[in-house]
Amino acid sequence: MILGPVHGPVATEDLPEHYPWPERDGRPWVRAMMSCTLDGAAAGADGLSGSISSDADGAVFSAVRRFADVVLVGGGTLAAEEYGPSKASEEDAARRAAAGQAPAPVIAVVSGSLKLPLDDDGFTASTVRPIVFTTADPDPDRLAAVRERCDVVQADGDTVDVGWVVERLAERGLWRIVCEGGPSLLRDAAAADLLDEADLTFAPLLVGSENTPRTDMLDDASRFELAHVLTEEGVLMTRYLRGGTR
Repeated sequence: MILGPVHGPVATEDLPEHYPWPERDGRPWVRAMMSCTLDGAAAGADGLSGSISSDADGAVFSAVRRFADVVLVGGGTLAAEEYGPSKASEEDAARRAAAGQAPAPVIAVVSGSLKLPLDDDGFTASTVRPIVFTTADPDPDRLAAVRERCDVVQADGDTVDVGWVVERLAERGLWRIVCEGGPSLLRDAAAADLLDEADLTFAPLLVGSENTPRTDMLDDASRFELAHVLTEEGVLMTRYLRGGTR
């Protein structure tokens, strides 16, 4: 850690302590997890974030997830990045149980199309049954297939509002939320003033930005304060907190 509450080496097993979840009396705390290159790309030549990530970034990614209630992700990102099941070690499951949490984070997916991978070894094999948020009138065959493997929550209209999703998660007692994108979901969460924290990794790469989707500008920019910076092998892993939440 080169900036933050401590300076010097941080052991991998201690990383979750540097990404604490505050007690907020049930009010959702939403973390955005993002990676980018020196030229601002969110993905490499293959269009995936994995090609710009590193072992150090992966360790932080896992640490941020470990004691979350929910991993919130858009359906397109879940499919493209080939999300696997959400599970936890016995030690983590015991710690989660002591805190009143489920044995592992719940994967919550926002998808209007319901074009989701339902393979036996994919996200539906998670320890806790996933939740899928979709529209009022999705494709009936896809809806039936998803219902077999996931809890499905339908919005009233033909769009799924991320603020509504966060409210539904909080009603289930799931308020420690890691939002992993894609860019549109993160943009909408920022526009709705839902983000309390942004954990952003800067990869020491120049790859071009052709494969990074463009998103609409926000009417009002949200300001965040830098809480810490970790570095390993040229990668910068930053933690930002929304002004007034630190």
